[in-house]
Parts: sequence; structure tokens; C-alpha cells
Amino acid sequence: MQVIQLKKFATELRGKTVMTNDGQILGMIDNFVFDTVTGDIHHVLVIPSEDIETRLYRTDAQGRIVLPFKEMKAIRDVVVMDVKK
Repeated sequence: MQVIQLKKFATELRGKTVMTNDGQILGMIDNFVFDTVTGDIHHVLVIPSEDIETRLYRTDAQGRIVLPFKEMKAIRDVVVMDVKK
């Protein structure tokens, strides 16, 4: 994916709701972690919803849930992630 396409992709997904396979709302996409050399997306950073127990997930220094990008399964009105706690 070219850099311009990658930026457009990331911009379009930012703010989308993230849901698990079983329908639990995790939160909202805030940002992505990229490999600066290859341009590959490694992780999705999610602002957790209020009812999510964040200690069950890997989080960053800002308290965002860090999910592997490869677990993203569907992108429509919401983003579905195949999450393993």
C-alpha cells in the first residue's frame, strides 16, 4: 500500500467504533502504530469505552488498548476485531 493510500486508510478508520467478534464494544480507533521503514501497520490504538476492563488488554502509556492490526476482520460501520485477551 502506498504512503498516500495508507494515510487515507488510517484517516478514514480513525473515530470508528471497534467491536469484538461476540459484539462487545471496545471503544473507538484513535491511531495506528506503523513500521516507519516498511509502512506496514502493526497495531490499532483504541480509546476504551467506559465499561471495558482495560486491565484485561495490553494498553499504552495513554491508556489506549493496543490491538494487533492483523486481528482486524471486518470494516463497515464498525470495525470488528478478533480479540484474544
